[in-house]
Amino acid sequence: MNSMMIYNVTIKVEADIADAWVNWMKTTHMQDLMNTGLFVDCRLCRLLEQDEAEGVTFAAQYFCEGIEQYNSYIDDHAEKMREQSFKLFGGKFVAFRTLMEII
Repeated sequence: MNSMMIYNVTIKVEADIADAWVNWMKTTHMQDLMNTGLFVDCRLCRLLEQDEAEGVTFAAQYFCEGIEQYNSYIDDHAEKMREQSFKLFGGKFVAFRTLMEII
C-alpha cells in the first residue's frame, strides 16, 4: 500500500515581490502543478514567527498518493516548473525542497 507523500517547498521571497509572488502562486503556479494530475491537493502557508528582515517565508505543500507520483513529477515536470518561477522572479527568492511521508 502506498503512503501519502507531501512535497514541501519552503520559499523565502524578498518583501518587495511577496504580494505578486503569492498572487502568481495561487492563480497560476499551483494550478499548473495540480494540472499534472500527479497531486491530489495543495496548500500555501506563510510561516509565522520568522525573522522577515531578508524576506517573507512560505511553505507550498503538494500532496500525492505515493512515491511514484512524486518521482513522475520530478522526472517529467519539475525542471519546467522551476524555470517558470526563475523567469518571473529569479534572484528574488530561495527555495528549499523536502519530501515527507504521512504516517
